[in-house]
Amino acid sequence: TRYTALVPNLAGLERARAAGVTEVAVFAAASESFSRKNINQSIDESLATYRVVCERAEDLSIRVRGYVSTAFGCPFEGDVDPRRVAGVAGALLHMGAFEVAVSDTVGVAHPGQVALVVDQVAACVPIDRIALHFHDTRGTALANVLTALELGITTFDASAGGLGGCPYAPGATGNLATEDLIYMLDGLGIETGVSLGAVLEASRFMEDHIGHLLPSRYYRAVVGDASPQRHRGTENFS
Repeated sequence: TRYTALVPNLAGLERARAAGVTEVAVFAAASESFSRKNINQSIDESLATYRVVCERAEDLSIRVRGYVSTAFGCPFEGDVDPRRVAGVAGALLHMGAFEVAVSDTVGVAHPGQVALVVDQVAACVPIDRIALHFHDTRGTALANVLTALELGITTFDASAGGLGGCPYAPGATGNLATEDLIYMLDGLGIETGVSLGAVLEASRFMEDHIGHLLPSRYYRAVVGDASPQRHRGTENFS
């Protein structure tokens, strides 16, 4: 098991280190407005902060993963120039990030846009060091993954049950559900090493504790749409 913590600055890195975290993530936006709303810094200011974080993390033997937020659209500015996305991604790579996750923070990405953005980013970041982070707000996350697979991307963020969201991205629903992704990849003959049954168990555990329905389509197909309490202890996902 590897635990990762998002850190906005050097103080966050030190707190993560004290908690025993061995990998951290820094998140720079491709939108000036979102950057100001999210971390109260401009893009350039955030990159300067993360450069210091990366230097310190290297001294501590802590790996750093970079994220480019609002890579496909911003809730405040609308469209985002793919060249700006590539510039931020390249900056994160050069300051020491082992991987850069290009993120659809508000769930607006579609396959054509994915191809365009990945093409731009791949000019600055090797394809095997690019990851993608999708939200399924508009039901396009799996289609986006298919497009990215054809482009050579093999790393995708996902969350059990589709849990997630962003307080500074109004209307954004949860992340791409791990169950949905695994089901599709299994059907394509792509081995992930992840147990679908174990993910379903994790989703059931979370749904029981958060008290509302999780959006994963695969999970909902298995357990139905009734309240979490009605299903407690009634399924066997093995």
